[in-house]
Amino acid sequence: MTMHIINVVRDFSPTPYGRYARELQPNEENVTGERFRDEFLIPALNQFDKVHVELTGYNRYGPSFIDEAFGGLISVKHFTLEDIHNRLTYSHDLLPSIVELITRRIEHAAQSLKD
Repeated sequence: MTMHIINVVRDFSPTPYGRYARELQPNEENVTGERFRDEFLIPALNQFDKVHVELTGYNRYGPSFIDEAFGGLISVKHFTLEDIHNRLTYSHDLLPSIVELITRRIEHAAQSLKD
């Protein structure tokens, strides 16, 4: 079984924010949840059996970034809740509220598809 770790601050951006690239200003760096999901998270999930996302190192993750990066796995890319539960883990050493927010956004996305 293969495991891959994505460290958001080291591998993606020290200051991730925003939901969509289309909302950025000209010349603004694309560090959105959409890009993280599409260019980092999904390729890792497609290549490895399990993926862990380490969020420690940044304390201002916005709900829009979290919702698009993690909830978007279900609502946009159609991963199943079961698949995510079995294959994706995430942590923040200092802010358990970030982990709770991710869990809520994933579960909300799954529930929205049922409704």
